[in-house]
Amino acid sequence: MYGYFIPSVNLMGQGAVAGLATQVKNLGGTKALVVSDAPLVSAGITAKVEALLDEAGVPWVRYAETKPNPTTANVNAGLTVLKQQGCDIIIPVGGGSPIDCAKGIGILASNGGKIQDYEGLDKSTKPMLPMIAVNTTAGTASEMTRFTIITDEARHVKMAIVDWRITPHVSINDPDLMVSMPGALTAATGMDALTHAVEAYVSTAATPVTDSAAIKAIELIAEFLPRAVANGEDLEAREMMAYAQFMAGMAFNNASLGYVHAMAHQLGGVYDLPHGVCNAVLLPHVCQFNLIARVDRFAKVAGALGAPVDGMAPMHAAQRAVEAIKELSAALGIPAGLEELGVKREDFPMLAEHAMQDACMLTNPRQATLEDVGAIYAAAF
Repeated sequence: MYGYFIPSVNLMGQGAVAGLATQVKNLGGTKALVVSDAPLVSAGITAKVEALLDEAGVPWVRYAETKPNPTTANVNAGLTVLKQQGCDIIIPVGGGSPIDCAKGIGILASNGGKIQDYEGLDKSTKPMLPMIAVNTTAGTASEMTRFTIITDEARHVKMAIVDWRITPHVSINDPDLMVSMPGALTAATGMDALTHAVEAYVSTAATPVTDSAAIKAIELIAEFLPRAVANGEDLEAREMMAYAQFMAGMAFNNASLGYVHAMAHQLGGVYDLPHGVCNAVLLPHVCQFNLIARVDRFAKVAGALGAPVDGMAPMHAAQRAVEAIKELSAALGIPAGLEELGVKREDFPMLAEHAMQDACMLTNPRQATLEDVGAIYAAAF
């Protein structure tokens, strides 16, 4: 048996953010907590959303201290603001970091306890506060998923919280809010979306519904991500990347992920590295490991990436998927290996041990030993 999870309302395309006030009223919100981060405040993106609330006569307060890898301290600080100010609806504005932080705030506001209590699958018992997630990057799909990743600073571990109750009630993807995203961030978030689509497509929990979303996402990313990186004001590329990351989110939200994410989570928790970059560096090496378990599917991934595979033997076609991912990463300026990110070889055993405990390991198509995971880290070094 499989479930399928997605927000009730999803607004997409240029000008979609204009529907924010209507959705606030539909959800009965009377005072909003806007969750964002310092770069988005400086860029004026957060203010655009807040201006829409002002026009609609909806009071709001802001929590914008979210770190790139949101922490337990961020969640607790945001919750304090929400309680002190009497907010009854949460509006994260940003990429995965503010949205994940907001999900943590929302689940604690209604369920109580510590965010650590909700690590794992479906640990909450009460609905989250109403949430409208306004996405400003084309990568994490956090605006429409039941996943949130919070760093436990005490343990130096990224906690994976997977719970259908933290799915936002409304998602908004407006490419007009994405045009100012720097090229390097565009590349990293786009490769994050590609990782979501590929891991979902080869997942042991994949279904025909998730397959269709994953393959289309891969096709769009191959076509439009280089354009979005080259010219951030290319609105067609921005809009197509918004669709691509959303469809990749549809895929992994329901088919889950694999070793790339399980291993990347440890790099983020220990070294505080950007999640999308970690995924991009690890992706071809995990794909190489998984190749023999999903030869036909990797061959289709290669075709979706635009690699010429007609007439090739299945294994050769599948190998082209690995090569195409490496070529795309290099073209986008993604670091070539973990060494460039400051990762230390002596940490591989610890990283591998923690990765083996990550929930994303469960749906990887090929099961690994502790030594295998360490070897993948080494190959990506």
